[in-house]
Parts: sequence; C-alpha cells; structure tokens
Amino acid sequence: MSVSDPIADTLTIIRNGANARKETVEFKASRLLERMMTIFKKDGYIEDFRLLKDNKQGILKVYLKYENNKPSIIGLKRISRPGLRTYTDNVSIPRVLNGLGTAVISSSKGLVTDREARKLKIGGEILCYIW
Repeated sequence: MSVSDPIADTLTIIRNGANARKETVEFKASRLLERMMTIFKKDGYIEDFRLLKDNKQGILKVYLKYENNKPSIIGLKRISRPGLRTYTDNVSIPRVLNGLGTAVISSSKGLVTDREARKLKIGGEILCYIW
C-alpha cells in the first residue's frame, strides 16, 4: 500500500502515541521527518529521537515527553496537504496559540519554525502546527 501523505501519517502516529501514554513510537524515516523531529525536540515537545538503520530507508524511534503524567504535545494539526497546499509570505506567518505553539514551515532555507521564518524574513509552505 502506498502512502500519499507521510507527514500526516507521522503526526497521527505521534498524536495517538501521546494520547495512549506510550513511551516511544516508531515510523519510517525520511530527511524531512528527521528535521521535523529536530524542531520538535528543540522546542521541547519530545524527549529525543533515534534513527534506526535497517536494510531499507530506516526507522525513526521517537521518545515522547510527559510532564506531570500529561503529554507535552497537546495538539498536532496538518495544514498543507497534497490536495490543498498552503503557503505564506514573510509578513503573514501565522502565530499558533498567540506564540505558545509552533508552526513548521518548509522554506528555501529548509524546515524552520514560525519564529525563525519571521527572523529570517522568509515565507514558505506551512506543514503543520504543534502546541
């Protein structure tokens, strides 16, 4: 079975794992998803992640983070999808929960957060929101 939207599938795996209070979740690796997990780790939404080698493309193992037995990830939302791409310019970059959340943007400088995009004054495709 082919996967038409691996980003949405990954976000769903993370969301369901956090709601089920799992310690780790696993999904197929890609450079885009690896960079996205780097952003999630830097912003404090996950503990850590590891790239496990196999004979194919590899597996990303994500260690979920909990504070006071509550998941650090309250919500994940896919914004731009294959059927409806969503782009933004540098002056209209959205703020997630008035700056409490993070928007992940695919730009000409690679994957960046909404704060980094404002600082660099670049726009791009809004991939997802996390809060």
